[in-house]
Amino acid sequence: MPEILIQNADAILTMDDARRELHGADILIRDGVIARIGADLAKTDPQTTDPRTIVSARGCVVTPGLVNTHHHLYQTLTRAVPGGQDALLFGWLQTLYPIWSRFGPDEMFTSALTGLAELALSGCTLSSDHLYLYPNGARLDDTIAAADQIGLRFHPTRGSMSIGESDGGLPPDALVEREADILNDTIRVIDAFHDGADGSMCRVGVAPCSPFSVSRDLMRDAALLARDKGVMLHTHLAENDEDIAYSMARFGCRPGQYAEDLGWTGPDVWHAHCVKLDSQEIDLFARSRTGVAHCPCSNCRLGSGIAPVRAMRDAGVRVGLGVDGSASNDAGNLISEARQSMLLQRVSRGADAMSAREALEIATRGGADVLGRPDCGRLAPGKRADIALWDVTGIDSAGSWDPAALLLAGPTRVKHLFVEGRQVVDNGQITTIDLPRTIARQNALARKLISG
Repeated sequence: MPEILIQNADAILTMDDARRELHGADILIRDGVIARIGADLAKTDPQTTDPRTIVSARGCVVTPGLVNTHHHLYQTLTRAVPGGQDALLFGWLQTLYPIWSRFGPDEMFTSALTGLAELALSGCTLSSDHLYLYPNGARLDDTIAAADQIGLRFHPTRGSMSIGESDGGLPPDALVEREADILNDTIRVIDAFHDGADGSMCRVGVAPCSPFSVSRDLMRDAALLARDKGVMLHTHLAENDEDIAYSMARFGCRPGQYAEDLGWTGPDVWHAHCVKLDSQEIDLFARSRTGVAHCPCSNCRLGSGIAPVRAMRDAGVRVGLGVDGSASNDAGNLISEARQSMLLQRVSRGADAMSAREALEIATRGGADVLGRPDCGRLAPGKRADIALWDVTGIDSAGSWDPAALLLAGPTRVKHLFVEGRQVVDNGQITTIDLPRTIARQNALARKLISG
Protein backbone atom coordinates (compact mmCIF):
# COMPACT_ATOMS: atom_id res chain seq x y z
CA MET A 1 0.00 0.00 0.00
CA PRO A 2 1.56 3.36 -1.00
CA GLU A 3 2.15 5.99 1.66
CA ILE A 4 -0.38 8.82 1.90
CA LEU A 5 0.58 12.29 3.05
CA ILE A 6 -2.31 14.50 4.16
CA GLN A 7 -0.68 17.88 3.86
CA ASN A 8 -1.09 21.36 5.33
CA ALA A 9 -4.39 21.07 7.21
CA ASP A 10 -5.90 24.28 8.52
CA ALA A 11 -6.58 22.43 11.78
CA ILE A 12 -6.14 18.87 13.05
CA LEU A 13 -8.31 17.97 16.05
CA THR A 14 -6.36 14.93 17.22
CA MET A 15 -8.52 13.74 20.15
CA ASP A 16 -5.27 12.22 21.44
CA ASP A 17 -4.57 11.90 25.15
CA ALA A 18 -3.57 15.58 25.35
CA ARG A 19 -6.45 16.69 23.04
CA ARG A 20 -3.92 18.56 20.89
CA GLU A 21 -5.06 20.87 18.08
CA LEU A 22 -2.49 21.46 15.36
CA HIS A 23 -2.48 24.08 12.60
CA GLY A 24 -0.76 23.93 9.24
CA ALA A 25 0.27 20.35 9.97
CA ASP A 26 0.48 17.03 8.07
CA ILE A 27 -0.44 13.39 8.71
CA LEU A 28 1.61 10.57 7.22
CA ILE A 29 -0.16 7.24 6.69
CA ARG A 30 1.84 4.07 6.24
CA ASP A 31 0.31 0.56 5.89
CA GLY A 32 -3.07 1.66 7.20
CA VAL A 33 -1.61 3.25 10.34
CA ILE A 34 -0.78 6.84 11.27
CA ALA A 35 3.02 7.01 11.13
CA ARG A 36 3.60 10.68 12.01
CA ILE A 37 1.77 13.94 12.66
CA GLY A 38 3.55 17.29 12.42
CA ALA A 39 4.67 20.15 10.22
CA ASP A 40 6.47 19.71 6.87
CA LEU A 41 6.63 15.91 7.05
CA ALA A 42 7.69 15.65 3.41
CA LYS A 43 10.94 17.33 4.40
CA THR A 44 11.47 16.05 7.93
CA ASP A 45 10.47 12.37 7.85
CA PRO A 46 13.58 10.32 7.00
CA GLN A 47 11.55 7.16 6.33
CA THR A 48 9.21 8.73 3.79
CA THR A 49 9.55 6.91 0.50
CA ASP A 50 8.27 7.53 -3.02
CA PRO A 51 5.94 6.99 -4.69
CA ARG A 52 3.30 8.32 -2.30
CA THR A 53 -0.09 9.95 -2.62
CA ILE A 54 -0.36 13.56 -1.47
CA VAL A 55 -3.77 14.84 -0.39
CA SER A 56 -4.07 18.57 0.16
CA ALA A 57 -5.86 19.47 3.39
CA ARG A 58 -5.63 23.22 2.83
CA GLY A 59 -8.97 24.74 3.78
CA CYS A 60 -9.90 21.65 5.78
CA VAL A 61 -10.44 20.69 9.40
CA VAL A 62 -9.19 17.14 10.00
CA THR A 63 -10.71 14.89 12.65
CA PRO A 64 -10.62 11.23 13.55
CA GLY A 65 -13.27 9.28 11.69
CA LEU A 66 -16.56 9.34 13.57
CA VAL A 67 -17.77 6.22 15.39
CA ASN A 68 -21.40 5.05 15.32
CA THR A 69 -22.20 2.86 18.32
CA HIS A 70 -25.83 1.96 17.54
CA HIS A 71 -27.69 1.40 14.28
CA HIS A 72 -30.29 -0.85 12.65
CA LEU A 73 -29.11 -0.68 9.07
CA TYR A 74 -32.01 -2.73 7.70
CA GLN A 75 -34.36 0.13 8.59
CA THR A 76 -33.06 2.40 5.82
CA LEU A 77 -35.77 0.76 3.68
CA THR A 78 -38.54 1.99 6.00
CA ARG A 79 -38.02 5.70 6.50
CA ALA A 80 -41.05 7.92 7.17
CA VAL A 81 -43.56 5.06 7.15
CA PRO A 82 -47.16 6.31 7.58
CA GLY A 83 -48.68 5.07 10.80
CA GLY A 84 -45.34 5.11 12.56
CA GLN A 85 -44.39 8.74 12.03
CA ASP A 86 -46.09 10.05 15.17
CA ALA A 87 -46.04 7.00 17.46
CA LEU A 88 -44.17 6.27 20.67
CA LEU A 89 -41.69 3.38 20.75
CA PHE A 90 -44.04 0.44 21.30
CA GLY A 91 -46.69 1.63 18.84
CA TRP A 92 -44.00 2.46 16.29
CA LEU A 93 -42.58 -1.08 16.56
CA GLN A 94 -46.01 -2.67 16.18
CA THR A 95 -46.55 -0.68 12.98
CA LEU A 96 -43.24 -1.73 11.46
CA TYR A 97 -42.84 -5.36 12.53
CA PRO A 98 -45.26 -6.65 9.82
CA ILE A 99 -43.31 -4.75 7.14
CA TRP A 100 -39.94 -6.00 8.34
CA SER A 101 -41.27 -9.58 8.34
CA ARG A 102 -41.30 -9.38 4.50
CA PHE A 103 -37.55 -8.65 4.24
CA GLY A 104 -35.06 -11.16 2.87
CA PRO A 105 -31.32 -11.29 2.10
CA ASP A 106 -31.50 -8.71 -0.72
CA GLU A 107 -33.31 -6.19 1.48
CA MET A 108 -30.80 -6.70 4.29
CA PHE A 109 -27.77 -6.31 2.01
CA THR A 110 -29.05 -3.31 0.03
CA SER A 111 -30.34 -1.41 3.05
CA ALA A 112 -27.01 -1.95 4.82
CA LEU A 113 -25.05 -0.78 1.78
CA THR A 114 -27.20 2.36 1.55
CA GLY A 115 -27.01 3.09 5.26
CA LEU A 116 -23.24 2.62 5.42
CA ALA A 117 -22.75 4.92 2.41
CA GLU A 118 -24.84 7.57 4.17
CA LEU A 119 -22.71 7.19 7.28
CA ALA A 120 -19.46 7.42 5.31
CA LEU A 121 -20.55 10.68 3.70
CA SER A 122 -21.17 12.07 7.19
CA GLY A 123 -17.61 11.23 8.31
CA CYS A 124 -18.15 7.82 9.90
CA THR A 125 -15.36 5.23 9.62
CA LEU A 126 -16.52 2.67 12.21
CA SER A 127 -20.11 1.56 12.71
CA SER A 128 -21.81 -1.03 14.83
CA ASP A 129 -25.10 -2.59 13.71
CA HIS A 130 -27.82 -4.31 15.72
CA LEU A 131 -29.67 -6.83 13.54
CA TYR A 132 -32.22 -8.71 15.62
CA LEU A 133 -34.65 -10.20 13.06
CA TYR A 134 -33.91 -12.70 10.30
CA PRO A 135 -36.98 -13.33 8.11
CA ASN A 136 -37.03 -15.33 4.88
CA GLY A 137 -33.46 -16.59 4.96
CA ALA A 138 -31.78 -13.30 5.93
CA ARG A 139 -28.53 -13.65 7.92
CA LEU A 140 -26.00 -11.39 9.61
CA ASP A 141 -23.70 -12.38 6.76
CA ASP A 142 -25.72 -10.10 4.44
CA THR A 143 -24.80 -6.92 6.31
CA ILE A 144 -21.20 -8.02 6.83
CA ALA A 145 -20.88 -8.43 3.06
CA ALA A 146 -22.19 -4.88 2.56
CA ALA A 147 -19.66 -3.40 5.00
CA ASP A 148 -16.83 -5.29 3.33
CA GLN A 149 -17.87 -3.94 -0.07
CA ILE A 150 -18.06 -0.30 1.03
CA GLY A 151 -14.92 -0.51 3.17
CA LEU A 152 -16.09 0.73 6.57
CA ARG A 153 -14.83 -0.77 9.80
CA PHE A 154 -17.77 -2.82 11.12
CA HIS A 155 -19.05 -4.13 14.44
CA PRO A 156 -22.12 -6.21 13.55
CA THR A 157 -24.05 -7.75 16.43
CA ARG A 158 -26.06 -10.95 16.25
CA GLY A 159 -29.35 -9.73 17.71
CA SER A 160 -32.40 -11.83 18.50
CA MET A 161 -36.02 -11.94 19.64
CA SER A 162 -37.49 -15.00 21.32
CA ILE A 163 -40.72 -13.89 23.04
CA GLY A 164 -43.58 -13.22 20.63
CA GLU A 165 -47.02 -11.74 21.18
CA SER A 166 -48.54 -15.05 22.25
CA ASP A 167 -46.09 -15.20 25.18
CA GLY A 168 -46.56 -11.57 26.25
CA GLY A 169 -43.81 -10.06 24.12
CA LEU A 170 -44.03 -7.20 21.65
CA PRO A 171 -42.91 -8.76 18.32
CA PRO A 172 -45.23 -10.97 16.24
CA ASP A 173 -44.63 -14.69 16.65
CA ALA A 174 -43.42 -14.98 13.04
CA LEU A 175 -40.34 -12.85 13.82
CA VAL A 176 -39.08 -14.68 16.90
CA GLU A 177 -36.62 -17.58 16.94
CA ARG A 178 -36.01 -20.62 19.13
CA GLU A 179 -33.39 -19.74 21.73
CA ALA A 180 -31.24 -22.78 20.93
CA ASP A 181 -31.17 -21.71 17.26
CA ILE A 182 -30.20 -18.17 18.27
CA LEU A 183 -27.25 -19.34 20.35
CA ASN A 184 -26.06 -21.78 17.68
CA ASP A 185 -26.13 -19.17 14.94
CA THR A 186 -24.40 -16.67 17.20
CA ILE A 187 -21.54 -19.14 17.63
CA ARG A 188 -21.46 -19.64 13.86
CA VAL A 189 -21.10 -15.95 12.97
CA ILE A 190 -18.52 -15.28 15.68
CA ASP A 191 -16.40 -18.20 14.49
CA ALA A 192 -16.79 -17.15 10.86
CA PHE A 193 -16.26 -13.39 11.05
CA HIS A 194 -14.96 -12.08 14.38
CA ASP A 195 -11.42 -10.68 14.43
CA GLY A 196 -10.29 -9.40 17.82
CA ALA A 197 -6.87 -8.12 16.68
CA ASP A 198 -5.81 -4.47 16.60
CA GLY A 199 -6.84 -2.97 13.29
CA SER A 200 -9.67 -5.46 12.88
CA MET A 201 -12.20 -4.56 10.19
CA CYS A 202 -14.92 -6.80 11.66
CA ARG A 203 -15.78 -7.65 15.25
CA VAL A 204 -18.99 -9.51 16.05
CA GLY A 205 -21.05 -8.83 19.19
CA VAL A 206 -23.89 -10.63 20.96
CA ALA A 207 -27.09 -8.59 21.17
CA PRO A 208 -30.50 -9.88 22.30
CA CYS A 209 -32.89 -7.15 21.20
CA SER A 210 -34.33 -5.92 24.49
CA PRO A 211 -35.72 -7.07 27.85
CA PHE A 212 -39.23 -7.04 26.36
CA SER A 213 -38.44 -9.38 23.46
CA VAL A 214 -36.22 -12.11 24.96
CA SER A 215 -36.30 -14.25 28.09
CA ARG A 216 -34.19 -13.97 31.23
CA ASP A 217 -32.57 -17.26 30.26
CA LEU A 218 -31.50 -15.96 26.86
CA MET A 219 -30.09 -12.75 28.36
CA ARG A 220 -28.07 -14.80 30.85
CA ASP A 221 -26.95 -17.39 28.31
CA ALA A 222 -25.98 -14.68 25.81
CA ALA A 223 -23.72 -13.06 28.40
CA LEU A 224 -22.07 -16.38 29.19
CA LEU A 225 -21.55 -17.11 25.49
CA ALA A 226 -20.09 -13.68 24.76
CA ARG A 227 -17.58 -13.96 27.58
CA ASP A 228 -16.62 -17.46 26.57
CA LYS A 229 -15.94 -16.17 23.04
CA GLY A 230 -14.31 -12.92 24.17
CA VAL A 231 -16.77 -10.64 22.35
CA MET A 232 -18.87 -7.68 23.46
CA LEU A 233 -22.52 -7.49 24.56
CA HIS A 234 -25.17 -5.03 23.40
CA THR A 235 -28.90 -4.41 23.88
CA HIS A 236 -31.51 -1.66 24.30
CA LEU A 237 -32.11 -0.41 27.83
CA ALA A 238 -34.22 2.21 29.64
CA GLU A 239 -35.28 3.83 26.38
CA ASN A 240 -38.51 5.54 27.52
CA ASP A 241 -41.20 5.54 30.21
CA GLU A 242 -42.94 2.52 28.64
CA ASP A 243 -39.68 0.61 28.92
CA ILE A 244 -39.36 1.44 32.63
CA ALA A 245 -43.00 0.53 33.31
CA TYR A 246 -42.57 -2.82 31.52
CA SER A 247 -39.45 -3.63 33.55
CA MET A 248 -41.14 -2.79 36.85
CA ALA A 249 -44.27 -4.78 36.02
CA ARG A 250 -42.55 -7.80 34.46
CA PHE A 251 -39.33 -8.07 36.49
CA GLY A 252 -40.08 -6.10 39.65
CA CYS A 253 -37.03 -3.88 39.25
CA ARG A 254 -35.61 -1.05 37.18
CA PRO A 255 -33.66 -1.86 33.96
CA GLY A 256 -30.25 -1.22 35.51
CA GLN A 257 -30.87 -3.75 38.27
CA TYR A 258 -32.21 -6.26 35.74
CA ALA A 259 -29.06 -5.83 33.64
CA GLU A 260 -26.74 -6.23 36.61
CA ASP A 261 -28.57 -9.35 37.86
CA LEU A 262 -28.12 -11.07 34.50
CA GLY A 263 -24.45 -10.20 33.96
CA TRP A 264 -25.09 -7.29 31.63
CA THR A 265 -22.75 -4.73 33.15
CA GLY A 266 -19.01 -4.37 32.64
CA PRO A 267 -16.43 -2.95 30.22
CA ASP A 268 -17.49 -5.50 27.57
CA VAL A 269 -21.12 -4.26 27.60
CA TRP A 270 -22.75 -1.24 26.01
CA HIS A 271 -26.45 -0.35 26.14
CA ALA A 272 -28.40 1.74 23.63
CA HIS A 273 -30.40 4.83 24.62
CA CYS A 274 -30.44 4.80 28.47
CA VAL A 275 -32.70 7.86 28.36
CA LYS A 276 -34.32 7.03 31.70
CA LEU A 277 -31.34 5.94 33.80
CA ASP A 278 -31.61 7.27 37.35
CA SER A 279 -28.69 8.36 39.54
CA GLN A 280 -28.16 4.89 41.02
CA GLU A 281 -28.03 3.31 37.56
CA ILE A 282 -25.61 5.97 36.34
CA ASP A 283 -23.38 5.19 39.33
CA LEU A 284 -23.63 1.47 38.55
CA PHE A 285 -22.56 2.04 34.95
CA ALA A 286 -19.67 4.26 36.04
CA ARG A 287 -18.38 1.74 38.60
CA SER A 288 -18.72 -1.21 36.24
CA ARG A 289 -17.37 0.72 33.20
CA THR A 290 -20.51 -0.14 31.22
CA GLY A 291 -20.88 1.87 28.00
CA VAL A 292 -23.83 3.81 26.58
CA ALA A 293 -24.82 4.51 22.97
CA HIS A 294 -26.58 7.89 23.01
CA CYS A 295 -29.08 8.34 20.13
CA PRO A 296 -30.38 11.91 20.42
CA CYS A 297 -32.28 12.29 17.13
CA SER A 298 -34.15 9.01 17.51
CA ASN A 299 -34.97 9.84 21.13
CA CYS A 300 -36.47 13.15 19.94
CA ARG A 301 -38.32 11.54 17.01
CA LEU A 302 -40.00 8.93 19.25
CA GLY A 303 -40.63 11.36 22.09
CA SER A 304 -38.53 9.27 24.46
CA GLY A 305 -36.83 12.17 26.24
CA ILE A 306 -33.35 13.58 26.71
CA ALA A 307 -30.71 11.16 27.97
CA PRO A 308 -28.72 12.41 31.01
CA VAL A 309 -25.46 12.54 29.09
CA ARG A 310 -24.00 15.38 31.16
CA ALA A 311 -24.61 13.44 34.36
CA MET A 312 -23.21 10.27 32.79
CA ARG A 313 -20.04 11.99 31.58
CA ASP A 314 -19.52 13.73 34.90
CA ALA A 315 -19.85 10.38 36.71
CA GLY A 316 -17.30 8.76 34.39
CA VAL A 317 -19.65 6.66 32.24
CA ARG A 318 -18.27 5.91 28.77
CA VAL A 319 -20.64 7.47 26.20
CA GLY A 320 -20.64 7.22 22.41
CA LEU A 321 -23.10 8.31 19.72
CA GLY A 322 -25.52 6.28 17.64
CA VAL A 323 -27.80 7.30 14.79
CA ASP A 324 -30.18 4.40 15.63
CA GLY A 325 -32.36 2.99 12.88
CA SER A 326 -33.35 5.09 9.91
CA ALA A 327 -36.99 4.25 10.61
CA SER A 328 -36.80 6.24 13.83
CA ASN A 329 -34.31 8.99 12.99
CA ASP A 330 -35.00 9.08 9.90
CA ALA A 331 -31.47 9.88 8.78
CA GLY A 332 -28.01 8.41 9.26
CA ASN A 333 -25.83 11.53 9.43
CA LEU A 334 -23.43 11.10 12.33
CA ILE A 335 -21.98 14.61 12.37
CA SER A 336 -25.53 15.98 12.61
CA GLU A 337 -26.14 13.53 15.46
CA ALA A 338 -23.16 14.99 17.29
CA ARG A 339 -24.58 18.50 16.94
CA GLN A 340 -27.95 17.31 18.22
CA SER A 341 -26.32 15.74 21.27
CA MET A 342 -24.70 19.08 22.10
CA LEU A 343 -27.94 21.02 21.62
CA LEU A 344 -30.06 18.67 23.75
CA GLN A 345 -27.69 18.90 26.71
CA ARG A 346 -27.74 22.68 26.39
CA VAL A 347 -31.52 22.91 26.23
CA SER A 348 -31.87 20.70 29.30
CA ARG A 349 -28.88 21.91 31.35
CA GLY A 350 -27.88 25.35 30.06
CA ALA A 351 -25.72 26.80 27.28
CA ASP A 352 -22.48 25.77 29.00
CA ALA A 353 -23.56 22.14 29.48
CA MET A 354 -21.64 20.81 26.48
CA SER A 355 -19.15 22.39 24.10
CA ALA A 356 -18.83 21.64 20.40
CA ARG A 357 -15.45 20.03 21.03
CA GLU A 358 -16.78 17.75 23.78
CA ALA A 359 -19.62 16.57 21.55
CA LEU A 360 -17.11 15.85 18.78
CA GLU A 361 -14.99 13.92 21.28
CA ILE A 362 -18.02 11.78 22.17
CA ALA A 363 -18.54 11.13 18.43
CA THR A 364 -14.93 10.00 17.90
CA ARG A 365 -12.81 8.89 20.85
CA GLY A 366 -15.86 8.35 23.04
CA GLY A 367 -17.50 5.93 20.63
CA ALA A 368 -14.26 4.06 20.01
CA ASP A 369 -13.80 3.55 23.75
CA VAL A 370 -17.39 2.29 24.13
CA LEU A 371 -16.70 -0.32 21.42
CA GLY A 372 -13.38 -1.35 22.98
CA ARG A 373 -11.32 0.19 20.17
CA PRO A 374 -8.48 2.28 21.63
CA ASP A 375 -6.77 1.83 18.25
CA CYS A 376 -9.45 4.07 16.67
CA GLY A 377 -11.14 7.39 17.38
CA ARG A 378 -8.00 9.47 17.82
CA LEU A 379 -5.19 10.75 15.58
CA ALA A 380 -1.80 9.74 16.95
CA PRO A 381 1.16 7.72 15.74
CA GLY A 382 0.38 4.01 15.90
CA LYS A 383 -3.40 4.48 15.69
CA ARG A 384 -5.42 3.30 12.71
CA ALA A 385 -5.62 5.70 9.77
CA ASP A 386 -9.37 6.41 10.03
CA ILE A 387 -9.46 10.10 9.11
CA ALA A 388 -12.10 12.62 8.05
CA LEU A 389 -11.35 15.85 6.16
CA TRP A 390 -14.00 18.58 6.33
CA ASP A 391 -13.92 21.43 3.81
CA VAL A 392 -14.48 24.67 5.73
CA THR A 393 -14.21 26.97 2.69
CA GLY A 394 -17.87 26.63 1.71
CA ILE A 395 -21.09 28.41 2.61
CA ASP A 396 -21.62 26.40 5.82
CA SER A 397 -18.50 27.86 7.43
CA ALA A 398 -18.41 31.27 5.73
CA GLY A 399 -17.81 33.89 8.41
CA SER A 400 -16.93 31.37 11.13
CA TRP A 401 -14.28 32.69 13.51
CA ASP A 402 -13.48 29.16 14.72
CA PRO A 403 -13.94 26.56 11.97
CA ALA A 404 -12.54 23.93 14.35
CA ALA A 405 -15.77 24.29 16.34
CA LEU A 406 -17.16 22.13 13.56
CA LEU A 407 -20.54 21.41 15.13
CA LEU A 408 -21.50 25.06 15.48
CA ALA A 409 -21.39 25.91 11.78
CA GLY A 410 -20.68 22.92 9.58
CA PRO A 411 -20.22 21.33 7.12
CA THR A 412 -22.30 18.17 7.58
CA ARG A 413 -20.81 16.21 4.68
CA VAL A 414 -17.21 15.07 4.55
CA LYS A 415 -14.83 16.00 1.72
CA HIS A 416 -12.39 13.07 2.06
CA LEU A 417 -12.62 9.96 4.22
CA PHE A 418 -9.93 7.34 4.89
CA VAL A 419 -10.50 3.97 6.56
CA GLU A 420 -7.40 1.92 7.36
CA GLY A 421 -5.59 4.28 4.96
CA ARG A 422 -7.96 3.49 2.08
CA GLN A 423 -9.86 6.41 0.58
CA VAL A 424 -13.59 5.66 0.81
CA VAL A 425 -14.78 9.21 0.04
CA ASP A 426 -12.97 11.47 -2.44
CA ASN A 427 -14.20 15.04 -2.97
CA GLY A 428 -17.58 14.16 -1.50
CA GLN A 429 -18.09 11.02 -3.61
CA ILE A 430 -18.09 7.37 -2.49
CA THR A 431 -15.22 5.59 -4.25
CA THR A 432 -15.93 1.96 -3.39
CA ILE A 433 -19.44 1.32 -4.75
CA ASP A 434 -21.72 2.57 -7.52
CA LEU A 435 -23.88 4.78 -5.30
CA PRO A 436 -26.52 5.80 -7.90
CA ARG A 437 -27.07 2.14 -8.73
CA THR A 438 -27.36 1.29 -5.02
CA ILE A 439 -29.90 4.07 -4.48
CA ALA A 440 -31.94 2.88 -7.46
CA ARG A 441 -32.01 -0.66 -6.09
CA GLN A 442 -32.93 0.64 -2.62
CA ASN A 443 -35.86 2.63 -4.00
CA ALA A 444 -37.08 -0.32 -6.08
CA LEU A 445 -37.12 -2.53 -2.98
CA ALA A 446 -38.94 0.17 -1.01
CA ARG A 447 -41.61 0.46 -3.73
CA LYS A 448 -42.06 -3.32 -3.62
CA LEU A 449 -42.61 -3.18 0.14
CA ILE A 450 -45.08 -0.30 -0.21
CA SER A 451 -47.08 -2.20 -2.84
CA GLY A 452 -47.26 -5.28 -0.64
